[in-house]
Amino acid sequence: MSGPPTLPPRILLIVGGGIAAYKSCELVRLIRKEGGTVTCVLTEGGSHFVTPMALAALSENPVHTTLWDLKNETEMGHIQLSRQANLVVVCPATADLMAKMAAGIADDLATTLLLATDKPVLAVPAMNVRMWQHAATVRNVQTLRESGVDVLEPDEGPMACGEYGPGRLPEPLAVWQRIAWALGLGPVEVAPLPGRAPAEEEASQDSGLGGLSGSMIARGFQRAKSAIGLGEGAGESVVQDGGVLSRKGGARAAPSTDPEALNHLLGTPGFQQGSAHRPLEGRHVLITAGPTWEPIDPVRYIANRSSGKQGFAIAAAAAEAGARVTLVAGPVHLPTPAGVERVDVESAREMADAVTQALPADIAVMVAAVADWRPVSVAGEKIKKRGAAPAPLQLTENPDILATLAASPQRPPLLIGFAAETERVIEHAKEKRLRKHVDWIIANDVSGDVMGGDANAVHIVGPGDVISLPEMPKEDVARILVERFADALPR
Repeated sequence: MSGPPTLPPRILLIVGGGIAAYKSCELVRLIRKEGGTVTCVLTEGGSHFVTPMALAALSENPVHTTLWDLKNETEMGHIQLSRQANLVVVCPATADLMAKMAAGIADDLATTLLLATDKPVLAVPAMNVRMWQHAATVRNVQTLRESGVDVLEPDEGPMACGEYGPGRLPEPLAVWQRIAWALGLGPVEVAPLPGRAPAEEEASQDSGLGGLSGSMIARGFQRAKSAIGLGEGAGESVVQDGGVLSRKGGARAAPSTDPEALNHLLGTPGFQQGSAHRPLEGRHVLITAGPTWEPIDPVRYIANRSSGKQGFAIAAAAAEAGARVTLVAGPVHLPTPAGVERVDVESAREMADAVTQALPADIAVMVAAVADWRPVSVAGEKIKKRGAAPAPLQLTENPDILATLAASPQRPPLLIGFAAETERVIEHAKEKRLRKHVDWIIANDVSGDVMGGDANAVHIVGPGDVISLPEMPKEDVARILVERFADALPR
């Protein structure tokens, strides 16, 4: 039996086109952290969700996007790419991409590599629940597994489309653990199976490979592993004391998918779900939303077009995730989300005071469009016209709530600001993140009808990468952001 590779594992990561593509950035970071090297292939669809620059920065390798790269193709670059890796990982593997893999179609760089490789392939599916359960997808998965491709089972849970069930991309930690097992890298902690309680995990230790590995050994994968010198029993290197189990990991148990049951679980003040389905259980999330009004006189004020919809959607999603939510809302006419404590304010100074009083918090999400300026003094009576000359209006700067919170001794562990821009959106967002000393900036282009609209397209600007989400309902943006909040907090 051959032992595990002595050199750092080389992973060829193919990023498919799906909303879960943003998690590929986290997977690259994990692989690098554990000593592996990553070369990324970004499909045309994937490029709508993550940028080549982000993947290149994280992997520290060029990102390949097209088969028609003349420089590389003079050396048959696509063949070299497919052979240089120890393992090819497709994450996310969309229904379309897996259908092409099963049919042997090679019409772009990704599918050509997959057809040309002689290395084992790991596919990590992510798609709508009905697509995953469709007969065509079931047949394609079976074909791939019989051909030696290791196809993970997707996680089960709420999706960006609003439906619930299997089809979510497994957490990056679980994917890395599967990669480590596939390459025989030695003992690894494996994420628990979805839906399994700790008692069930302990009971399964006598079954050999437990947890994720024990449930997902694909048919034919042992044949593929021999391509990198891993023998029939190489997987045993992860077995210790009867099984490989861990109470850590990103995989979370999932409640019943019965529609009647879900009606009592989701979106209600009671939140009857178990703690395993509420990743922000026990956390306090502080959110600001809406505009501020800065009075000029009893009739007029300085304001902006913010509707508060995105902030309210984030508050609702955080409450559904189990958090205690304090929502400091400017003057908007929106219903309070279920399970959310709302504090209504009008001016920037009132909002700053309310934020201070709501501390401490585990997460602060400053979504509100706070007026930068206010009148030095407020007239006691309505200001009258003075002939042709406009009335003088002297302004002074409002408190910077985000920067003040960043410098506070009670700074939340995760501090997130929003940036509404009309030009050079990402550039300005990066500058703002550094200037304000915050963890993330969520930036969007408001030059259209975003303010007051029901849809949004945002860029998540972090310390090392930018993840761009396509336009989608603000509720879906909120769900994705809240999921990332939960993943970012220390366990």
